This record gives sequence, C-alpha cells and structure tokens, in this order.
Amino acid sequence: MKGVEAIAQILKTEGTEFLACFPSQPLIEACAAIGIRPIVCRQERIGMAIADGFSRTTNGKRIGVFAMQHGPGTENAFPGAAQAFADNVPLLLLPGGYATSRSFVSPDFSAIENYAHVTKWLAQVADVQRIPEFMRRAFYQLRTGKGGPVLLEVPTNIFAADFEGTLDYVSVSGNRTAPDPHDVKEAARVLLGAKRPVIHAGQGIMYAEATEELLELAELLQAPVMTTMQGKSAFPENHPLALGGASGAGPKPVFHFLKKADVVFGIGCSFTRTSYGQTISPDKVLVHSTNDATDVNKDYRVDHAVIGDAKLVLEALIEEIRSQTNGAGNRNDGDAATEVKAIKREWLDEWMPQLTSNEMPLNQYRIIWDLLHTVDRANTIITHDAGSPRDQLVPFWESVAPRTYMGWGKTTQLGYGLGIIMGAKLAEPDKVCINFMGDAAIGMVGMDIETAARNKIGILTIVSNNGAMAIERSTMSFAIEEYGSHTQGGDYRSVAKALGGWGVRVERPEELVPAFKDAIAVTKTGQPALIECITKENFDFSRY
Repeated sequence: MKGVEAIAQILKTEGTEFLACFPSQPLIEACAAIGIRPIVCRQERIGMAIADGFSRTTNGKRIGVFAMQHGPGTENAFPGAAQAFADNVPLLLLPGGYATSRSFVSPDFSAIENYAHVTKWLAQVADVQRIPEFMRRAFYQLRTGKGGPVLLEVPTNIFAADFEGTLDYVSVSGNRTAPDPHDVKEAARVLLGAKRPVIHAGQGIMYAEATEELLELAELLQAPVMTTMQGKSAFPENHPLALGGASGAGPKPVFHFLKKADVVFGIGCSFTRTSYGQTISPDKVLVHSTNDATDVNKDYRVDHAVIGDAKLVLEALIEEIRSQTNGAGNRNDGDAATEVKAIKREWLDEWMPQLTSNEMPLNQYRIIWDLLHTVDRANTIITHDAGSPRDQLVPFWESVAPRTYMGWGKTTQLGYGLGIIMGAKLAEPDKVCINFMGDAAIGMVGMDIETAARNKIGILTIVSNNGAMAIERSTMSFAIEEYGSHTQGGDYRSVAKALGGWGVRVERPEELVPAFKDAIAVTKTGQPALIECITKENFDFSRY
C-alpha cells in the first residue's frame, strides 16, 4: 500500500468517523475509499473548528481530525490550531508537506517550524516505514494528559511512497495520573478547615468525566461551585450550590462568593490570568489540582498543589474527607446553598427587565431568555461567538448536563462558533445544536453555512444584527463620529437561504419563540437554519 493508504487505514483503526478537510490533499480520497466521510469546508479555519467541536463534544474520546494541503492550506489553518491550543482541545492535524528534498527551504511554509508554539506535540514523517510509529505517538499524546492539537506533517513524496510489509497497527490507549496521597491529605485538611470555600472548576472535569465526583465533593463540603467559561456545564447550574459559569461577565453569585472566599479550590483548570476569566485576589488560599504541573504557580501563587487526573483526584479527596470526618463531610446547616439562592434571586430580579424586555429593536437578553425556556437544555448543545454574544450568553444560559455548552476563549477569533457547532452536531446528531453569533462574526465565516447545507449538518445559527461593532465602540469614538467606522450590515436571512439553508428575520419579541420552534424543526431534517434578530446597539454586561 501507499503511505497515504497506510495513514487512512490507521485512522480507521483508531475509530476516525470523518475527515474535516480542504483540497487538495491525498488523504481525502484514501479515507473516502475505506468509509471515512470527508467533510469538505469552504476555508481551513472552519475545517479546524469542525474537528475541534467534535473533540470537545466527545471529551476527546473520539478525536476530530483535519487534513489540509501543504503551503497555503497549512498557512490558512494556523488560526484554528492557535484557538484549539489555547483551549486545550485534542485534535489531530495532518497537513501535507513539501517533498523531503525541499524540507525547511525558505520561503516554503513549514508546518514543523511554524506550528511549534500552537501544538502539544508535532513531527514530520520523513520515512514511509515510520508512519505507524508516528501515528502511535500522536494518538498517545492526544489521549494522555492535558489536551491540545497534535500535528504530523506528511511530505508529498511520503504520501506517494510504497509502504512495505504488513501494517501491524493496534489502537493506542492513553494514561491517567493519580495524585500523591500526601498532597490529597493536605488538600482535604485545608478544605475542611475553610470557613467559606469555593470550588473553581474547569473543563478538565468534563474531559475526565468527573461531574458526579464534583457533585459529591461539593455536597460533602457544602461548597459552592463556579465554572470557567470552558468548564461551563461541568457542574449542573440548577443545583443549589451552583454559582454558574463566568468569562469576563458572569452571574452575580460568582463575583459575590469569590470576593468572600477564604479558600479557592481549582480543579481541572489552569488558573490562567485572562480577560475571559475571573481574577482571584491574593488574600485567598489556593488549592490547585491539574493534570499538568506547568500550570502550577504560573499566574497565581499556589499554596497546595495536587497533580493528577480530575476524576482520580476527586475520588481520592472524597475518600480522604470521609476518613477525616467519619463520613460526615462538612454538612453543617446548609447556609451556603441558602446564600446562593438569595444572591441568584437578587441578580435575576435586577436583570429581569432586560430578560423579558419588549423593546424594538430587540434586546439580546430577551433572545437568550426566550430560547432558554423553549429548548430542552439537557438535549441541546449551545455555543457563543467571540465578543458580545459570549458575555451575554455565558451568565444567563443555565446548563444542566455536561457538554451541553461549549465555552471558548483566551484566544478568541470571530466566527469560530460556527465551525465548532458543526463538529458538535456531527458528534451528537440527535441533539439540537445552536450557535449564537453577531453580525461581525457571520461576516467572517458565513459562506460555510453552505458547508453545513451540503453535508446535511442541521445546526441553528442565531445572528444578533445591530448593524454595528458595538463592543468596540469605546476604542474608536472619533472614527465612529467622523466616519461611522463601526457600522456594517447585511441581510443574513437571505444569505442563509442562498447558501442552501433556511432563514427567517425576527424584529418583534413575540416572534422569537415561534421562530425558534420552526427553526429547530428544520434542523431535524438535516438542513441548517438561521434566525436573524434585529437587535439594539447598546447594552449592559453582567459584571460586578
């Protein structure tokens, strides 16, 4: 067999279900020939996002794969790798490469040289006989430790070379790290001694499939739980101890409890200082559990560290806390849950005029509130785009089951939500998959609605069209006044229809729920749907 056929066969052995791709790439034909469906996108960044969203939705248990041609394809795909690297998403990148006779010759674009800072591990396959070895290493990296993109560059002559002998390849398993018992004992002692502990949970909870253990620990400690933006949905937000998820904006209980906490326990998170997270003041005692030691003491002084897989750490902590308390935990009088309920009620009362607003143009919060109460949240996957949609949706969308919300940030690229929601729909075809985006974001990636239509990926896109880049208003006041530099426009409903989708425009509040129901019914047929909401330009964010 040829080298390209060997790679395709290994992907099949590893359970690859589809290949997100953009021609010209030899793997497309080789994979299609053995039943791996090609999803050909309109641009590489969206193809990367499709693979990304698939891996996020499956907790990395089923790996998204993206293949692009050498040279310009590899250049155009770079932003997708940067986003996935920032969000620690395991996905396999298989770019073509210039022939080995031209390796590392300027100005040819070398994936090995240029992707080094946005991948967890990468290599060039310079010998066709080493394909199985490199593929084993790639999948091991994808299934072990903190997630991130893994890249194998395959030169054109290696794709075409003859692979000699039998392809003796067995699917690769990953490994988990268990915590040091001494570290667990210390962490349990500190948490039990805390007067106002807060649990700060990240997406590592979902990758470890540790929601049940997190619930048990929170109830043992009677400790309220907040999640990071990427970790949102790791803890059910209708639980009495749930504070909600936060980016730069968040529910008021997150801000309230973080300010008053004496101990913050970070689990499955990196404690990275970012504009898309909450700053923790230096007077808190920090207990940090992560599966990557390089996260510890990176941006915050950590008082106690526990290194290990989030599920194994939580299991060990639960056992130790029960041992230290004769099984009672810290179940005192339930004051934490009572306080959470009171602050949450106060916050929602404050925002209810916007959440139920009858304004025209539409208030974005009314759109979110009506959608929240229309869909079956346990069987819906939703994501936001960068900018205003992120900070509007994160606080108010109540997630009730793991992996029903895809939060993304740190590096934030307009339009990324469209691709990842397609990946989510490929992973969970029976769920309603919704992307909430602004008019600037659809301007970057809207042509890939045709990708969804052509591939029968029934997603719902909700566009907030206020005809302006509203969140950037404060950064260019003179340019706006003199030249109207923030304005932009379009008839996005008609764009969706022209690209093979279903589209409707909503201008009145009472039209929202019927439009949601109609659009969801359309997506169940495999046709993508778009609702264009004409919205107001000025709004507030939930920041305290």
